[in-house]
Amino acid sequence: MKARGGPGRARTGPKRSWLDGGVSFTVTDVPEKERFEAHDDEGALAGVLTYQVTGGIVAYTHTKVDPGFEEQGVGSALAKAAMEDARAKNRTVVPICPFLSGWLDKHPEYEKLVARSTRRVK
Repeated sequence: MKARGGPGRARTGPKRSWLDGGVSFTVTDVPEKERFEAHDDEGALAGVLTYQVTGGIVAYTHTKVDPGFEEQGVGSALAKAAMEDARAKNRTVVPICPFLSGWLDKHPEYEKLVARSTRRVK
């Protein structure tokens, strides 16, 4: 996929592309803003997932999807990109965001990345 953004919109983190329900999104880490951004094929900002890093710990604090992109898999694409980034950087995840916490309940493959004190008992 081609790079997103125009002048003054540098992307410094890795890009990941997701296809969900026929809609394609590019998710990019924007560390200077402490967030992941999801853009559609035309470059429109579809959603963000914010975070804070302290040492080897990353706290995912909030997920916001533009109303025009709801129910199209944007939140899931952001969550997956964030968790894959934590895995690649060997970080422990603290899921403060309720959306991400619920998403993690459906994705046990990421359980080992989550801080023990924040894991839900089933």
